[in-house]
Amino acid sequence: MKLAVVGSINTDMTVDAERIPRKGETLRGDHIQYIPGGKGANQAVAMARLGADVEMFGCVGDDANGEMMLKNLRQNGVKTDHIKILEGVSTGIAIITIGENDNTIIVVPGANKKVTLSYFEEIKVHLETCDMVLLQQEIPLETVYGVVEFCNRKGIPVILNPAPASKVPMEVINKLTFLTPNEHEVIQIFGTEISTEQLLRKYPEKLVITQGEKGVSVCLKNGKIVTIPARKANVADTTGAGDTLNGAFAVRMAAGDTLTEALKYANVAASLSTEKFGAQGGMPSHSEVIKELKK
Repeated sequence: MKLAVVGSINTDMTVDAERIPRKGETLRGDHIQYIPGGKGANQAVAMARLGADVEMFGCVGDDANGEMMLKNLRQNGVKTDHIKILEGVSTGIAIITIGENDNTIIVVPGANKKVTLSYFEEIKVHLETCDMVLLQQEIPLETVYGVVEFCNRKGIPVILNPAPASKVPMEVINKLTFLTPNEHEVIQIFGTEISTEQLLRKYPEKLVITQGEKGVSVCLKNGKIVTIPARKANVADTTGAGDTLNGAFAVRMAAGDTLTEALKYANVAASLSTEKFGAQGGMPSHSEVIKELKK
């Protein structure tokens, strides 16, 4: 079973301060951390931690951040052979200021903007060998849609985690195996004129809506709407929980689980990921998830 992620690779630069600075104001920060991130890279690491054979496709710059991100992916068991290192381009970075239990984030896409259709043309022969492809929306959307079209044509199951949220064309949705928005993203994609229940029934066993503490919902082919409740967690940091859920869901669907089995597994994996700091820091192993499922 070989899985692929086509998406973003970022360095998250986080600074703690007493509060969020006002316009024109300078504050002293307590400490700074450089943490591996990017939704694509996060999901690839989640999958590898769960035992999957996964390859990451994307771009980094020829800088220290790019070198650090590639090293991190490899140390986590993610294949990086076809990640493109771009000369004179910076690796994507998210600059995060944390204060007063809130944050501000500035994202500089950098090399992620270079995950273009021409790059896709270079890697598509490798995607053909994969059993499932996972996508997000932190790279150019035309590339995302091009990969969806290709996978649909080749009969390769494809999951789109539509984050950050934007309208997804109906012709793209129709070609997806699964669409996995959260409760906020689903409104931005479909609007408010149709209820969540109606949407789930319209896209049975395709639309998977994650709802944080409320769990995750899907409609089965028989018309029954199933909501898998969230596991109670001792939450330390929710960053990366959605990425863990998507990675875990992809791993178990590719392994042949039923939809409800895969979502139960993914829900537990996501919950466990919140009990440690950092998007990737708390991502669990397969044995940890199985141990928790047996309780």
